[in-house]
Order: sequence, then C-alpha cells, then structure tokens
Amino acid sequence: MTACAIEPAAEHEDGDSPRAGCSITADGSYAARLAPAGDCWFPERWTLDGPEPYAVPLPAHQPEEPGTEVQPMGDGRVLICRRADGRHLFSLLYPTGPGTGELPLGAVQCPDEQSRLRLLPPAPGGDRAYALAVGRRSSAVWLVAGGAFGPERLAEVPGRCSGGVWLDRGGRMLALDRESGGCTKAVVVDLERGGEVSPLLQITDDSTDRLALADPDSGLLLIRSDAPSPGRERLGWGVLGSTLPVRFPECLRMPDHVVTPFAIQPGQVLTPEGCGVALRIDGPAGTWIGTWSPAERQVRHLPAPEGWLAGSGWWTQEGVLQLPYATQEVGCGVARWDSPGTAAPPRGAGLDSNCGYRRAGATSHDAAAPGQQQHPAPTDAPSPNARQRPVPLQQAPLGGLVTK
Repeated sequence: MTACAIEPAAEHEDGDSPRAGCSITADGSYAARLAPAGDCWFPERWTLDGPEPYAVPLPAHQPEEPGTEVQPMGDGRVLICRRADGRHLFSLLYPTGPGTGELPLGAVQCPDEQSRLRLLPPAPGGDRAYALAVGRRSSAVWLVAGGAFGPERLAEVPGRCSGGVWLDRGGRMLALDRESGGCTKAVVVDLERGGEVSPLLQITDDSTDRLALADPDSGLLLIRSDAPSPGRERLGWGVLGSTLPVRFPECLRMPDHVVTPFAIQPGQVLTPEGCGVALRIDGPAGTWIGTWSPAERQVRHLPAPEGWLAGSGWWTQEGVLQLPYATQEVGCGVARWDSPGTAAPPRGAGLDSNCGYRRAGATSHDAAAPGQQQHPAPTDAPSPNARQRPVPLQQAPLGGLVTK
C-alpha cells in the first residue's frame, strides 16, 4: 500500500488562492474532498441539500496520492484527476453498494515538466467540469467531463493563466488572471465563441489586477490589485458593468495576513452592496473566518468551527453562512452562522458555544457507512441569465483608499 502521509497542498501556486479543504457544487448540493484514512487518502462525497449532511466514501483499489484533485458533479458523482507519467487521468466515481464504480473519461498529456494542470472551480449547472493547463507561453481551457468524446480543448489563451472565476450562471464566461508582458490582468474567455479573449480589469497600465471572486446575481466582484499600494496587493471590490470606481476598503487591509474571499451571498439582484462575503484569514495566529459586505465599514471576525475544511463554505440567499467541518466525533458536519438581521434559527436547532454556530452532521461511524442511501440528485439546473457579454472594468478608477 502506497504511503501518503503528506497533506494535500494548500499553498499559493502561480497566483492561485490557498486550496480549499473541499470542493462544493455551485448550487451547494454536493461536496467532495480527499479524506484521511490513517496515513492515506481516499475520495469522499458529501450530500448537503438534505435535512442532515452525510458522507459516502469512494475508495479505489489503492490510496490516492496527496496531489489528487476531486470535484463533485451535479448528479452526485465525483470527478477525480490523477497524475501519472506526465498525464492527467480523469474518471467519474460513484457508489455501487459496498464498492466504488469508476467511469474513465480519458487523459490530458502535459508537454513538459514546466506545464501544470488543475481543475477549475465547479461550473454552474453541475453537468460539466473544466481544467486549466498552464504551459510556458500559453494556457489551455479543457472540458474534462460532460463532453461527448472525452477531454476536449476549448480555448488557447496566450500567456500564463491562474485563478478561474465563473461570471454567469450559464457556464459560458470564465475569468482568468493572465500574466503577460510582466504584469497580470484579469481577462474573460468566452467558451461559446471559440475561446474569444477580452479584457476585464485594468486599473493602471502596470498594476497587477486579479479577480478573486464574483457573484453572477448582483455582479459583485472581489479584486486583488497593487494599484493603490504598488508592490503590495490589496483586496477591493467593484461591480460588473458599472462605471463606479473600484474601492479598496481599509478594513480589508490586514498586514501580515492573507485574506482570501471564498463565498458571496447569492440572490441579491441589483444590490451588490448588501451581499455578504466570507473571508478566510491566515496569519501568525492561525486561520479564522471574517464576514463583511460592501455596505459595512468593518469585518466581523469569527473563530473557525472545530475541524473546518478551511476555505470552503457557501451562503444561502437568506444570509446564512454554511461551513463544512469534520472531526473525530462528527465525520460530516455543517456549521451555520446567521448573520445579523437574518431570521432566528428554528426552535429546537442546536446552538453551539463557538460564536453562535448551529451544527448539523453525521457521526464518524455514520459517515463511514458505504451502503448509506443516497439522496436523490437534483434534476433541474439553475436557469442561466441572459447571455450578455460582461462589460469590462477597463481603466477602472481607484476611488478613495479608505472607503466603506
């Protein structure tokens, strides 16, 4: 049995954010992660849209390597990407009673050792999955699940790309951070027009302007840029298609800390200032959670729930932040934090002493039962918005350095 005691990587790589502890579908129905089993790792699928979350282990015939990526699909299957001899092998995993079924999808060959490939965030709809292959001079967007004939290269983008943020609910507009000419700018790749590339964000000619997160409903964008402080990136916000300036709130400036937005409250159409934003904060004292909205002048700091799968979570439209966690006692759990102004929790809901989190989950024994009944997969994908090209924040002004 192959030893695999090293944890999966969680560090920055070519401008990417720290890797989250699990991957969650765009509608919050399923999650997937590499779960520990002693010194080794195996895929695990979480069902999140039922009364109680539960996990189904999906072990293969041998343990997985720590760099293996997994991603949930909208039908409950789990996409896995394994590396072997310079190739990336893709398969779909699914439970088959006491065992694990596996449907091979094909492979993508990396041309040299300087190239790398990683999965992009789960696409809206959940029926397709994409990967970004980064070479020395260009980057390629691949459709790796949901196509008719295995992995398919959809777009070739000049320059080295990182990031990956979906701008619409139709899975058409993908934002990437492209390094070219000595600086990095966010661009948009239109996957339905042959991979056509257009600029999205350029605050100054020589600034580094990355897109960290976006909400298709409100158009709220979370932006990393060194324009207000050359050589030091700061976190700011703007609105897709707006002529208002990009703003860099002072409360989001935390020296000696890495602040990574990981979830935006959906459904706030035409009111981006009211969207809740969840932040992962890493610093000398450890990792914890911040919540903030553009209408607020301060960040609320919350201790992370015990066993939080760091960097992962999602908001409900009602403003409840949901955070997946796993401990020795609870192998599959979700801690819920009600933001101020939301409805009170239902009578009888379990209150936790950890900053008011409400917890739900299955015990470790329950989570490990491979024969547990599956929750029915969702049948309706989210309806896509009108497919309009995003208006770029090209030459977006800075605005004040200290804003709301």
